[in-house]
Amino acid sequence: MGRYLNAQCKLCRREGTKLFLKGPKCNTEKCPFTKRPYPPGSNASARRRKPSYYAIQLREKQKVKRMYGMLEKQFRRFFNIAAKKEGVTGRKLLELLERRLDNVVFRALFTLSRNEARQTVRHGFIWINGRRVDIPSYSVKETDVIKIKGSESVIKRLKENITINSKDRSVPKWMSVDNDSLQISFTRMPEKEDLVIPVNEQYIVELYSK
Repeated sequence: MGRYLNAQCKLCRREGTKLFLKGPKCNTEKCPFTKRPYPPGSNASARRRKPSYYAIQLREKQKVKRMYGMLEKQFRRFFNIAAKKEGVTGRKLLELLERRLDNVVFRALFTLSRNEARQTVRHGFIWINGRRVDIPSYSVKETDVIKIKGSESVIKRLKENITINSKDRSVPKWMSVDNDSLQISFTRMPEKEDLVIPVNEQYIVELYSK
């Protein structure tokens, strides 16, 4: 699967909001978005004309897609799954994205970024209901119990991450986390109101429905 290898901070500037792709650095004065809160490019700081409605829809989709570190094909697959479920498609999409295993590990404060969470999953440190799972896009169920197993150095690093993350973030209400045993369990399904970054999911639905 392809990956985005260019400067991540440019993504935040392009979308006009902090996507918190580089962890704690995003909350410091070193954050490039704080210094240059305009899109990248030689003429980015110049006055621009009002964006079209299509452009607004596209930017909202790109913002969400980049926030979760997904490419277009994979993001579209998640949308198609959400469209087949009962209920409001946009909210179902956000629920599916929040239930991604790499996002769950990140939201539990075990890693500094979703990219680090993705690597933690791929390296085989995550066990769900007693079975090893190394697929970042795995959709966690409400009855699943997630536990991290690894070497002493891995456990030490993750606990250090918890201390660092606790200064700026908190565990969402839809999950319960045991920091001593590094275990995660669901208390309910995630909802749009649990998101840290505001998202207008209706724009995404309208864009893909054309």
